[in-house]
Formats: sequence, C-alpha cells, structure tokens
Amino acid sequence: MVSGSDIVVETKNLTKIYRDFWGRQKVRALKALDLQIKRGEVFGLLGPNGSGKTTTIKLLLGLLFPTSGEIQILGKSASDVTKNERIGYLPEESYLYRFLNAEETLDFYGRLFNMSGVVRRQRVAQLINMVGLDAARKRQLREYSKGMTRRIGLAQALINDPDLILLDEPTSGLDPIGTKNMKDLIIELRNQGKTVIMSSHLLADVQDVCDRVGILYQGELKELGRVDELLQISTQTEIRAEGLSDGARKKIEQIIQEDGAALNFSGHPTTTLEELFLNIIAESEARPGRRVRGGAKE
Repeated sequence: MVSGSDIVVETKNLTKIYRDFWGRQKVRALKALDLQIKRGEVFGLLGPNGSGKTTTIKLLLGLLFPTSGEIQILGKSASDVTKNERIGYLPEESYLYRFLNAEETLDFYGRLFNMSGVVRRQRVAQLINMVGLDAARKRQLREYSKGMTRRIGLAQALINDPDLILLDEPTSGLDPIGTKNMKDLIIELRNQGKTVIMSSHLLADVQDVCDRVGILYQGELKELGRVDELLQISTQTEIRAEGLSDGARKKIEQIIQEDGAALNFSGHPTTTLEELFLNIIAESEARPGRRVRGGAKE
C-alpha cells in the first residue's frame, strides 16, 4: 500500500483537447489519464509521435492547462508555480545562452533560484564534474557538440537540487559512452531518492534504467507496470543449469536437484521493451479502444 506522502505525481481523469479558433475540437491529445508515480522511482513515458507524451509533461509542469481532470505534483496543484522550485526539467531541445560558458550558464540559473554565491559555486563545480565537462567548463556553449549541450542541459536541470526531474529524450545526440554515462547518472539520481520521469523513443535505454513504464497511444494509456513484469513471457518457462549430465538434461527442476547440478535460474524468460511496445501498438490498431494488459503476445 502506497501512502499519500510517497506519491510525487498523481493524475486523475486527465484530459487535454486542443481546439481551433472557433472553439471546435481539433485534437484530443490526452484522454482520461490516471497515473501515480512514486517517490524514488524512474518512470518511463513511452509512445509514438503524437501519442500525448509531450502534452503530459507540459501539463505536469503547468505550461498547459487541462481540459478536465486533476493533477497533483509534490502535493500541490500543477498550476501552483511554487512547486517548480522543486522540479528540474530537461526539454528535448535545450535553449541555452550560447555565448556563456558552462560555469556562467549554471551560475545564471542558480541566481534564478536565489542561491547564495557560496552554494552556487559548490553546486556548479559538482554538476560540471558529474556530467563530465571539466575540460570544457570555460568554453562557450556555441562551441559545444550536441552531446555536450545535452550534458550541460542536464546539469542546468539539476542546479536547484530538485526532488522531481523530468527528462525529455535525455540520451538524444549522445554517443555510446555518453549514453552509458547518462543512464548511470539517472540511476544515481534514483539512488539519491529523486523521482525521475523520462520520455524517450530509445526503448533499450528505458529498459535499462526505468522501474516502471507507461505506454501511451493516441492519447490513451495502453499499458502500465513494472518493466520486469511486463517483459515476462508468462507462457514459457526457462531453466538454466550448470554441470548438468546428459541424462538429467531431459528432466525438469526436480531431476536437476536430484542430479546434484546447480540450478542457476528458473522462471519466465523476458522479451524486450521494443517488442512489447510494437506489440501493444499493433494490438491497439487492431482493436481500437481496448486496453492491452500483460506482456508480449505469442
């Protein structure tokens, strides 16, 4: 049972309809989203383009107003701007002052949060080291590669030591090493007790770091659950054994134990998040309006 104090983000029947100049319905971007995100977890928000991911993030930030429904962020309404002092946000495209260097950029955003000079200097040095930009701390951002810009964008999102961090495509533009470092940083944030919501098209990255995922399609939540549970193929059982003789190879767990072999693994094999995602989208197109439950279909 999750107590109210452990719920960082909660939406109830959250709906967003975009209308044209005459007030007529143009696009239903989000339909009756019910969601709870707990303290200290990494939550992945998945979906194809136009599924409602960006709309959801903007609603959580208070940048958009819902057509109907409720949002609670850190115990406050999404329209309460004071909540933003405890939120960090990395947009898909970081809009930073390109004539500033890394230190000046982080110092500028620290001033926006009324941080003292001593705290700013400590925080700036810590974050530059964390994102691996020590060697480029004095270079202007206009000289940065896309991957470096992504990393300073993450540092900017963390300058206020937020409790809730929203990351939109955090590994976009990063090379394999940078991607690995970014995923390690996300896991470290979780270990610090932070709550992270990340939206990504790179399903392997989500699978590596997320505790739970929600899959959106055409504005509706189609699947929600723990990654390890969703990826189980419940109709199959996999057994891994070490030192098994040829005679015992044909038997099941009881014979493995009687043979004295080491039973390394027994349970359900998993599919990949990419396969689960594509199966859910195909199922949603084949049966519109039907919520998909469980893992991969055979």
